[in-house]
Amino acid sequence: MAASVELRKIVKSYGDLEVVHGVDLTIEPGEFVVFVGPSGCGKSTLLRMIAGLEPITGGELLIEGERINEVPAAKRGIAMVFQSYALYPHMSVYQNLAFGLETAKMPKPEIRAKVQKAAQILRIEPLLDRKPKQLSGGQRQRVAIGRAITREPRIFLFDEPLSNLDAELRVQMRVEIAKLHNDLGNTMIYVTHDQVEAMTMADKIVVLSAGNIEQAGAPLDLYNKPANLFVAGFIGSPKMNFFDASVDAVDPAGAKLGIAGGTLAFNRSVSAGKGDKLTFGVRPEHIGITEGSGVPMANVKVDLVENLGGQTLLYTTAPDGSGLTIVLEGQRDIALGSTVTAHIDPAKCHVFGADGNVA
Repeated sequence: MAASVELRKIVKSYGDLEVVHGVDLTIEPGEFVVFVGPSGCGKSTLLRMIAGLEPITGGELLIEGERINEVPAAKRGIAMVFQSYALYPHMSVYQNLAFGLETAKMPKPEIRAKVQKAAQILRIEPLLDRKPKQLSGGQRQRVAIGRAITREPRIFLFDEPLSNLDAELRVQMRVEIAKLHNDLGNTMIYVTHDQVEAMTMADKIVVLSAGNIEQAGAPLDLYNKPANLFVAGFIGSPKMNFFDASVDAVDPAGAKLGIAGGTLAFNRSVSAGKGDKLTFGVRPEHIGITEGSGVPMANVKVDLVENLGGQTLLYTTAPDGSGLTIVLEGQRDIALGSTVTAHIDPAKCHVFGADGNVA
């Protein structure tokens, strides 16, 4: 059974140091929510407070509308999967999966049924007699997830569960966890510093910075409509290009921006006046280099070409010395040192004011 989670003005302090600053968040039953942000932003601390592993300094934590600030971790209906797997090395996979149920004094036939069901879901039935040292990293992570499944929790918590795996296994496990959510329908809260994981897995992404929520919403909402410079720079890979810009003129058709050593006719209204300083952002994949691919922005010099097969990445320099990354679909024969014209679609660009928020 899935459960709702509500955080009301949640604060976490260590002595005089406040690390989480009055966080408000509602997680709907059955949602897959990903906390994402750089190291030290408070995402794991927030997860551990929900789990009951860290005391809450201030505010209220509710599960299904019930305040649980002082409820012990074991009684919250939560199961947590850790980065380190946390398997018992002297126990078999079966014993690892069954241990929590045995501790709860569940009847043996019921334990066996739950373990077999979890093993079937995760396709680890052939591994039940093995010890953890006989398993690969991906298999160990499946066992750790299986141990959580056997508890039949209302809420699954994942604390950077894939960071110890190699790139190929991370992609595979990412898909498997997403499928698991679709199959079980439980509420899942997942912590990662990897925004690609967040974009591909989440129903809702919560972007955190320095103990505050910068923005929360559906992945494509954050990608298409970042609320501020931090979110714009964090979501997307390669990251968004940013330029210092100034408002040269404002008219009914939009604004003229001084940018990258030239002037850009930006046919969109901006919340700024003539002479104001702005930050202009455009994603690498939203830049073209051929006539008709948008409004000309600048002539740029090609410093490096990365041919990835399905895409070609150009690392270029604008006339004012600013770097500009361009992602082109397909394979392109572009010479180093050549000059190309960067074209953009103003509808897909972003403008931020001096306070870092959307202008």
